[in-house]
Amino acid sequence: MTHSAYAAAGVDIDAGNEAVARMKAAVQATYTPEVLGGIGDFGGLFDAARLKAMREPVLVASTDGVGTKVKLAATFGRYESIGHDIVNHCINDILVQGARPLFFLDYIAASKLDPARIAAVVKGMAEACRAAGCVLLGGETAEMPGVYVEGAFDVAGTIVGVVEREAMLPRRDEIAPGDVLIGLASSGPHTNGYSLIRAVLVDRLASAQPDSPLVDALLAPHRSYLTPIEHARSAAPIKALAHITGGGFVENVPRVLPPGLRAEIDYTAWPMPPIFELIQTAGGIGDAEMRRVFNCGIGMVMIVHATHVEAIRAALDEPSWVVGEVVRG
Repeated sequence: MTHSAYAAAGVDIDAGNEAVARMKAAVQATYTPEVLGGIGDFGGLFDAARLKAMREPVLVASTDGVGTKVKLAATFGRYESIGHDIVNHCINDILVQGARPLFFLDYIAASKLDPARIAAVVKGMAEACRAAGCVLLGGETAEMPGVYVEGAFDVAGTIVGVVEREAMLPRRDEIAPGDVLIGLASSGPHTNGYSLIRAVLVDRLASAQPDSPLVDALLAPHRSYLTPIEHARSAAPIKALAHITGGGFVENVPRVLPPGLRAEIDYTAWPMPPIFELIQTAGGIGDAEMRRVFNCGIGMVMIVHATHVEAIRAALDEPSWVVGEVVRG
């Protein structure tokens, strides 16, 4: 075998190629007729001809990461959920503007590429993409010794979706005092607050097993709200959506409100899931900080006219809660 100076420097090209080979079937399973290229091309090719059927198509794009949740995944050797996390987080971010996803691109970097680990993450991405009718169009893996500490890795992604201009959200000019906020349940902390979680639960995590209830709760995938929001919109108009991510209720709900209005939240309106109670108790965290760091059990908020609340909640195939209203201020 020929000596490789690059491998001696810590970068294994063969490992990268093996990772691509392992993920190939999962990626191709997301392909639709719109995909014109294949794995290995310099860029992903997506046929946009069907957008001609739309009156005024608007492309919506977003990029994000999973944060330090990847540290827990690496510690406990559980990687597929991270793939779901990044795709669903990005889907929800463009969903709040009314868009459906078209395609997704990923980026995975590590101190050393482990083909099995990379393939597991991408398998999770592919599963989430298929569930949303979204193509996993391309991506990049990078081996970066000296940049990432040994055993560490990071995941990021970019999504592109489309919406008719007339269906774009939020509809700030329609939001008015008396409008109601409806909350949909989260599946856990999603992808936010994990640096604090690891700090306050450090002793419990040190003795936890990979398949323990605690690890299950913390690595539960960030859920997608695409289907329930589609059900809700088929029942009645939605004026705005707020994805409760970093910043919690305190910072995310105001992002969709017009000047002169604010949201009054009733934090007793829904049951706080046990995982958040454990985090708050273990860390001695005050209510205000919990509401700013975590979703506290509500991952998506709809703002609707008061007369549409019953119809929307009836259209949802899951529990929902009236969590507040729009007031002046």
